Order: sequence, then structure tokens, then C-alpha cells
Amino acid sequence: MVLGDEVKNCERIRERFLKDALPERVVNLAADLSRVASSARRPTGGAATALMLEESQHLIEWTAAEAPPELAEEMVNVQVLLALWRRAWPEAQQGTLQRSLLAVQAKQWADHVLRHAAEDLR
Repeated sequence: MVLGDEVKNCERIRERFLKDALPERVVNLAADLSRVASSARRPTGGAATALMLEESQHLIEWTAAEAPPELAEEMVNVQVLLALWRRAWPEAQQGTLQRSLLAVQAKQWADHVLRHAAEDLR
């Protein structure tokens, strides 16, 4: 029944996340992407990174529909790239270069989402 527990946990996270106002959700997404960057740098962070990649995708899914169009578009583009990284991560986590690349990209995504949010959510 592990899968059922995962679904329930995801639903609890969703409910708690959606209680926040849109600007706070965007900040939380950026923080999550920053954690992806931090975890990806560590050779022992493989499983945690995979979970955070998935979580970031969910946060985008739960936020983009309410965001201004330019920010929503940016978040959906990031979501697609996160999906590609999730798919490649089992193999990519074995290489220092790939871990570093994800770390740099995730940090750039976090900064970019925050920048867009500051402009679009005033």
C-alpha cells in the first residue's frame, strides 16, 4: 500500500501548498528549485534529488494556472525540463558533470522564476 500512501501524502502537500497566496507559492517553488540545485551537487543526493525534481513539477502544476501568462509560460517550460531531468537522472546522477549541470540549471530556474514573479506579481 506504499503507492496509496504516496498519493495521500502528495494530496496533503497539495492542500497545504494551495492555502498560500500565489506570490508565496512562487517563492516556495523557487526555494524548491534551489534545493534541487544543492542536492544535485552531492554524489549522495541522488534519491533526494529525484524526489525534489518530482515535487517541483507538482508545485508548477498547482501554480501555473493561476499565474500571469508570461510567468505561467516560464514555469511550464521549466516543468518540461524537470521532466527530462527526472527521466535522465538515474544515469545522469552517476556523473559529476551531469550533477553540476543540473545544479546550475536549477539555480538559474529558481532565480528566473523569482525575477518573473517580482515583475508579474506586483
